[in-house]
Amino acid sequence: MSATPASLDSGLTSQVLRYALVYAVIRLYVRGSQTQNASLIVVSILSVITLAGRQWLWFISKYVPEPYLDEVFHIPQAQVYCDGRYGEWDEKITTPPGLYLSTILFNRLFWLSCSVHNLRSFNVDIISYLAVAAMICRARFEQPQTRTRSLNTRYSSYAIGTGVNIALFPGLFFFSGLYYTDPISTLAVLLAYSNHVARAGKEKTSLGNDLYTLGLGILTLCMRQTNIFWVVVYMGSLEVVHGIKTLKPEPVEAPVLKTLPDQLKFYARRYSLGDIHDPALDLASPIDIVLCIASIGIAAACNLTLVVRRFVWPHGAVLTAFVAFVVWNGGVVLGDKPNHVATLHLAQMLYIWPLFAFFSAPLLITPIFHSITQVYRGLMSSATTPAGEQGRGKGSDDQSDSAGKQSATLKACNYFGSIPAIHSIIVLIGALAIAALIVKFNTIIHPFTLADNRHYMFYVFRYSILRAWWIRYALLPVYVACAWMCWTALQGGPVASPDGAQGRRQWHQSPFTKASSKVSPASSKKQSKEGRSGIPTPEPGASATTAPPTSTVLLLLLATTLSLMTAPLVEPRYFILPWVFWRLLVPAWPVSESTASCKETATPDTPRISLGRKLLSTRIDPRLVLETAWFLLINAGTMYIFLTRPFYWKTPDGALLDDGRVQRFMW
Repeated sequence: MSATPASLDSGLTSQVLRYALVYAVIRLYVRGSQTQNASLIVVSILSVITLAGRQWLWFISKYVPEPYLDEVFHIPQAQVYCDGRYGEWDEKITTPPGLYLSTILFNRLFWLSCSVHNLRSFNVDIISYLAVAAMICRARFEQPQTRTRSLNTRYSSYAIGTGVNIALFPGLFFFSGLYYTDPISTLAVLLAYSNHVARAGKEKTSLGNDLYTLGLGILTLCMRQTNIFWVVVYMGSLEVVHGIKTLKPEPVEAPVLKTLPDQLKFYARRYSLGDIHDPALDLASPIDIVLCIASIGIAAACNLTLVVRRFVWPHGAVLTAFVAFVVWNGGVVLGDKPNHVATLHLAQMLYIWPLFAFFSAPLLITPIFHSITQVYRGLMSSATTPAGEQGRGKGSDDQSDSAGKQSATLKACNYFGSIPAIHSIIVLIGALAIAALIVKFNTIIHPFTLADNRHYMFYVFRYSILRAWWIRYALLPVYVACAWMCWTALQGGPVASPDGAQGRRQWHQSPFTKASSKVSPASSKKQSKEGRSGIPTPEPGASATTAPPTSTVLLLLLATTLSLMTAPLVEPRYFILPWVFWRLLVPAWPVSESTASCKETATPDTPRISLGRKLLSTRIDPRLVLETAWFLLINAGTMYIFLTRPFYWKTPDGALLDDGRVQRFMW
């Protein structure tokens, strides 16, 4: 039934009262101006997202008063539970009842009925809390030293903007006005992730926090089964990496290594002690990625007791509960099992990058421009520098003396390993080759994709890879280019320190680095604070502009692959969590110190600074504003089409199908 204005006003009044209660509790929880600022930030975000969500819900209640699409299953099931009939279950529903139980608990707490409007309204609350959870996650990345309550964390403008924009993500915000599982599933995973980041900031965790982690893991599985990849594979693996880094072996002098076996033995020994190779992503070349994987593998194999202690409890307990559920249920999905059979579908890892690039286009502009500029400068520098002077500098004589004592095999390996350009070319060719093999042998078109023209993905497939066989292969460069852009965005912008990236790179030596440093990578622990898994902190005073560790990005790629590769159906909702985690790791673009200080240096005698310089002087990443505007534009367009462009399914002779129900376009 349609929601009346009175019911809408009543719901909004209840919302305001709840947020007033939240504000009062925060103010009483910890006293101090910092906490007061935090409470204002939290309530402000809740209010902004709620107002947007309430407006969207109002339009849906007006134009689509009856349950639509998947709501046809979710809303009746929630109403059955609301009547106390917990033994009844719709066999068409594939996900656990976490959404329904949470909604009933929430509605009874605030004396709300289980009407269509009130059930949908639950997701409006959830999407606002999701924005706060995302903000807390990002803020903890930027301040890993904060190990107490999140209210003691300082929230940068980038963390606040990130939280708001994640909630406004079109593939997520659209469903805040409908009764779908996506908002609450994402919130549950973010709560678990926020707790993980706090755990990663400590060398030891308490039993209470372990039990809390276990509870959060079970909670995420009650929302959606595929969350197992995020709470166990991603977060559990990050904890293992963090545990390895806490070993902190004593630094040693790097000996003069004359043969390749000697070099391999030395670094394998260092890795086995926990001195893994894990530079920040902006310092990592393709060879660093290989070394990162190898070093973590060696360290994990040589420290099995630590791995078991960090992973088996509590993440292994969550995995055990999941396996028990699968055995009891006879499969992963609860209902409609014939239409949800796990299938190897590696093409998902090709489709994901154009989707990321489309939604996050504002974040990719500056990194791409910066990368192209750096390549151009490098080429021009190589062309204008005499060959005899290239590579010469301080310590070059020492390097020559050391190189003269090395075997020919070691010299060749070190030379090849120290040329990132060659590695990049190999990676590019390899990526294109793998993508071509996936397209040829593993392109799967699910029957639902072709049968349901209500989803945008139907038209994407229809007007791309289904038009002609050669289009599938013509898109290979697009897949690889979009993946490169997303990777570049994670690397962030140019380092603002005087030494720049080169000054930091000296503390991240690899076996193949040509450098005069005579210390092993272990000594970098005296100079660098990088070492907390999942937290981008490669140097003191970590900020919003810091790139994440290489291991974190690799584990994110692993979890994303596992979560998508078994889904035969291509649907934007499946990419929500991969995008959210990727977005949380994207660092802010550094603001020039000269520009940031223009506000301070301006005097009454100086000309009035421009609006653009004023914006930059606030240290707000301008990409955040563009991202917000872009999301609002996409949301407005998809909402308008959903509400005002209904259609009907008809037979060729004009007879109505699906009992004459109205159909609408959506994600």
